[in-house]
Amino acid sequence: MLQAIAIDDEPIALEVIKNLSLKISFIELRGFFTDAFKAIDFLQKEKVDLIFLDIKMPDISGIDFLKSISNPPMVVFTTGYSEHAVQSFELDAIDYLLKPFSQSRFLKACNKANELYKLKNNPPESAAARDSIFIKSGYDQIRIMLDEILYIESSGNYMEFVLPNQKILSRLTMNEVEDLLPGYSFVRIHRSYIVSKKQITKIEKNSVWIKQTELPIGAAYLMEIKKITE
Repeated sequence: MLQAIAIDDEPIALEVIKNLSLKISFIELRGFFTDAFKAIDFLQKEKVDLIFLDIKMPDISGIDFLKSISNPPMVVFTTGYSEHAVQSFELDAIDYLLKPFSQSRFLKACNKANELYKLKNNPPESAAARDSIFIKSGYDQIRIMLDEILYIESSGNYMEFVLPNQKILSRLTMNEVEDLLPGYSFVRIHRSYIVSKKQITKIEKNSVWIKQTELPIGAAYLMEIKKITE
């Protein structure tokens, strides 16, 4: 069962989340907070798997709150504003719920969190034993051979798997893709790119080449790239 908390400066909004979560068997809401700083104290003492987090709050925004936490749990943003959607997914949020949201929309977000939780805690098999992965694209589960992946690019709310002869879109987060791929074969080079190490043809100061495609290296990932050449 997912241990969750909700943070929102509006008590009515917290009550809505409480009532919706009561109908979902795998969610246990451990706390409700109108004060984000009290939530931080709770997180330091208790195990939490998921946060339902408002963005527009008086003392600290949900975006800044998430950035302030080291090793944050999964997050579903709940907000009345749509302009922060892109930034929230750059922070690897599970979902972005626009108020008012329905039971079915809330359930969809919770299901995504539950699927990722199970993937992290109950891996079906070791990464070393896999030569392929299944990803959901539209209504289909598509098998992709790991050797065929050139790189993966973040594209809005989707991840684009680039293969030699096709591109496949899947509604995943960057963290979910990193969990799917074996670290000995793939490396993240930028907040928007993961590449296959064996497909790298050239490494420059600020970019990596995958065959004829040049991809940028983010400053935070320079050390990972350096390890490849050592």
